[in-house]
Amino acid sequence: MAATRDTSQRRLQISELVRQQGSVQVDALARRFGVSMQTVRKDLRYLAERGVMTRAYGGAIDSGVVGGAVEPPYEAKRTVNLDQKRRIGRRAATLVRPGDTIAIDSGTTSIQLAEALPDIDVTVVTNDFGVLGALTAKPNVNIVMLGGELRRKNMAFYGGLTVEALGALHVDRLFLGVDGFDLERGITTHYEPEALLNRKMVEAARAVVAITDSSKFGRVCLHRIIPVSAMDTLITDTGAPEEIVEASRELGFELLLA
Repeated sequence: MAATRDTSQRRLQISELVRQQGSVQVDALARRFGVSMQTVRKDLRYLAERGVMTRAYGGAIDSGVVGGAVEPPYEAKRTVNLDQKRRIGRRAATLVRPGDTIAIDSGTTSIQLAEALPDIDVTVVTNDFGVLGALTAKPNVNIVMLGGELRRKNMAFYGGLTVEALGALHVDRLFLGVDGFDLERGITTHYEPEALLNRKMVEAARAVVAITDSSKFGRVCLHRIIPVSAMDTLITDTGAPEEIVEASRELGFELLLA
């Protein structure tokens, strides 16, 4: 009876953690409760079958989170996890070489990349107002600004004109920002026109580099951009869960920790 009671209590606590955090990871739960990862997977399967949560690669997410995550205000996003974003931006900038043509997606981590980018002969294609502002003081950087309608919620341009402008462009590397990153459900975003534009950017790029801090792992937004297997490189901070490290080996993408 004690084992049954312990199992019930553990599953109740896991349910509460999912509601509080929005997502959980198998390895973290195993350490927290002092049980095997296999036991945790059984718990998550049991709870998923009862609709408490939705299973995801390496963990689970709140059933109400999928498609329901609220996009935080722009100024809040600029200050959250700023140290990690700066390190990621600096690491991403080291991949850029003189003569490259790159696309930088919208996002607060993308702005940190633009800040860290050296003043060298590169061409940057972007739709992000903050990226533009960070690059204007660097005279050797050629800037191609994609037009369209300004979305003030994240200070970036979207729409048919933006997508059309990308049609004739080819870039060496795309640096792709992330709202949600789930190994099973892919790279996602809150805003449908952004997902459409990002997919067009992926088509135009020889290589795709996702840049995100580890808070985005396990989060799923409504609109999918690409599956994780479609990216070439992931740059994140050292808080990335073990499942991300394992997936880099299994799926074949390069993992760079900043």
